[in-house]
Amino acid sequence: MKQILYRLFDHQQLTRQEAHEVMTKMAEGAYNDAQIASFISVFLMRSISLDEFLGFSDSLLEMRVNVDALADYNPVDIVGTGGDGKNTFNISTAACFVVAGAGYKVAKHGNFGATSVSGASNVMEMHGVKFTNDISILDRSLDKCNMAYLHAPLFNNAMKTVAPVRRALGVRTVFNMLGPVVNPVRPKRNVLGVFNLKMARMYYYIYQQKGADFAIVHSLDGYDEISLTGPFKLINNQGEFLLNPDDLGLKMAKEEELFGGETPQDAAQIFDNVLAGKATQAQTNAVLANAGAAIQTIEPHLSLVEAIDKARVSIESGAALRTFKAFLELNS
Repeated sequence: MKQILYRLFDHQQLTRQEAHEVMTKMAEGAYNDAQIASFISVFLMRSISLDEFLGFSDSLLEMRVNVDALADYNPVDIVGTGGDGKNTFNISTAACFVVAGAGYKVAKHGNFGATSVSGASNVMEMHGVKFTNDISILDRSLDKCNMAYLHAPLFNNAMKTVAPVRRALGVRTVFNMLGPVVNPVRPKRNVLGVFNLKMARMYYYIYQQKGADFAIVHSLDGYDEISLTGPFKLINNQGEFLLNPDDLGLKMAKEEELFGGETPQDAAQIFDNVLAGKATQAQTNAVLANAGAAIQTIEPHLSLVEAIDKARVSIESGAALRTFKAFLELNS
């Protein structure tokens, strides 16, 4: 690792095979915490190369717990890279339950927050969800309530190994970038929020090569999701679009309206309010916009406005909340 670090500090890049080997050794416990911290924070100082990204993801997918049978449901994942420094409430996770409530299958890959108060696993844990990699439980959840939750450390030793280091660092690392593409189900439908446009271009290339149905979103003021705080980019199988909130028939939001609070409990309360139809307009609209992007990915013949309308019905009819309650019964 010492020689690898010297090379990285000298702005050299790893080959795809070298990146694969480093990630595999990390999962095997070959490096200490200081070495891991140094390695995973390098990519804050320089951009990750395509070969490095592919080598890391190749390794992670090879080491994953096999849940390939869940792919038969053809689920969608809605996920952000995190690391945007905005500390929003759990927009993507709430959107997953809205989409599931609208009748679509969702396999959500998530983790505890490393750079924000509440990651997807935080809000799940707050509601008593018991994380599992038992495929029979996950299959039943997808079958009965359209939603399965995959807590990343249970599906990959590398994710487990680096978790304490990531939490201690509290800054964006290479694992923020990798998390969305190493969902162990390997879904062919993906909605991904990214923290900058350079990363959007890389994911665009990767999803094209995989033959996936995808939507990559980035708000130009830095959010790794459709925040509605200003214009945003949407890149999908149909092309690249620059949109504004009013293009979706939604009101522009203020940054403070999406704040996730000071504690995981604060974020969980906002999450509950959204699904119960009791959240503020800004909070609800942000969830609707991201859920709409997922529904349009599944049904590309729909306009984004039409897809958002389906998401709105999921909340207003109570279907999203009923889906969440059914999920809790199956997973707690």
